[in-house]
Amino acid sequence: MFQSRVCSLLKRKKIIDCLASNVKGTSGAANEASLVPYRFLFSSKHARNCVRGTYPFYRFRSLLKGVDNFPSRYMSTAAISMENKEGLKLLVTAGPRAQKMVGIWLFGSAAWVFSMVVLGGITRLTRSGLSMTDWKFTGSLPPITDEDWLLEFEKYKQSPEYMRVNKGMNIEEFKFIYWMEYAHRMWGRALGIMFALPFSYFLRKGFITVRLGLRLSALFALGAGQGLIGWWMVKSGLEEPESEYVQPKVSPYRLAAHLTSAFVIYCGLFWTALTVVMPEPPGESLTWVHGASKVKRLALPVSFIVGITAISGAFVAGNDAGHAYNTFPKMGDSWVPDDIFSMRPLVRNFFENTSTVQVIFSML
Repeated sequence: MFQSRVCSLLKRKKIIDCLASNVKGTSGAANEASLVPYRFLFSSKHARNCVRGTYPFYRFRSLLKGVDNFPSRYMSTAAISMENKEGLKLLVTAGPRAQKMVGIWLFGSAAWVFSMVVLGGITRLTRSGLSMTDWKFTGSLPPITDEDWLLEFEKYKQSPEYMRVNKGMNIEEFKFIYWMEYAHRMWGRALGIMFALPFSYFLRKGFITVRLGLRLSALFALGAGQGLIGWWMVKSGLEEPESEYVQPKVSPYRLAAHLTSAFVIYCGLFWTALTVVMPEPPGESLTWVHGASKVKRLALPVSFIVGITAISGAFVAGNDAGHAYNTFPKMGDSWVPDDIFSMRPLVRNFFENTSTVQVIFSML
């Protein structure tokens, strides 16, 4: 009994070795000759053709099933699973843990940018944006001593806003608006540090792909430029107005540019974070393509309307148009003011006419 079992195992091993050598290019005739003592194992024509090498090696699975009970169905499942994973367009290739770390960092950065927009709105509502009359890219320490505060206050007294709007303001009131603007600026610089340090770490570790690195570099450059855009906007409010009856204010065009760039950075970070944690499937996935097209048909027009409304709101704020008409749905006593096209050239009305920008914003 034991001898017959050993002989059977040796026969099977010799068959498998012969088949492997057949695949590597050895003579089919020699292989067949070596299998003459075991021809009874290949009684069918299909089996003899396999031995001669007329079919690829994987066709022997039906024969090997009787020789070696190999779990090929598990191998197939693993291969399919690996193929699906490799088909995803991954932006982070260092494993699930790295993918989670990068995703949390990007979502946190997007939330930070959103808080910057909220803080900027509060700064605008409290009329604190023109309290700091100079700007440094790296920032500076706030006034600490009474002499420092008096020096900053004297600088502010030379600005048009103080002379036409806040004349008679005391030092304590000035401190409030100064701290608001200072917090807004330093919060943005802190965001830059919080973004740059993890970005450098992930680059060094090799967590992110070249595609993701280029995208994040562009967003970082845009964020650095946001500080310059902010000072460019503030500087327009420190200039003397053309008429003595006009209050000093920042340019609505520059305010819209500042707000729009903030929204671009926020949307870019949020979209990139979603792409990292939920990789895009290959284009051959019909289910994904159909689902994405349905979402796209709704998301694009909604995003366009929201974006236009936000930019229109920036022009309303820049022109102080909200103070002109505070009734809705009518604009004062009429549905449409008479002076909505009073400026020349005509295109100026859509950006500088308080009545026109208020009507457009209300319609949106």
